[in-house]
Amino acid sequence: MLRRRRPLVRAAGVVATTAVVAGTAGAVHHHQQQKYAGQNAAAQQQQDLAYQQGMADAQAQQQQYAPPPQYAPPPAPAPAGTDLTSQLQQLAQLHTAGVLSDAEFAAAKQKLLAG
Repeated sequence: MLRRRRPLVRAAGVVATTAVVAGTAGAVHHHQQQKYAGQNAAAQQQQDLAYQQGMADAQAQQQQYAPPPQYAPPPAPAPAGTDLTSQLQQLAQLHTAGVLSDAEFAAAKQKLLAG
């Protein structure tokens, strides 16, 4: 009868050893899962903080810049009743100042005289 007990004892020992190894592997796996979850949470928290800091910087920078200046409207055109002599004098001044070339001056003068 002793021989029959030994195989059972050996089988029980193998089962016990397997259970211990499996339990240890399960515990190690669980520990790794917790470790990785903690690392992921820390990385996510860092990303969230960086995002919030970037948004705060962008808002501060946006507030720093003033809106573009409002330009004055262009001056009103000369009234239609301005006499021909003053218009020719203005053209002559522009020509002598170098703003109008000879051809441009001649064309503008011809247009005033014609119309």
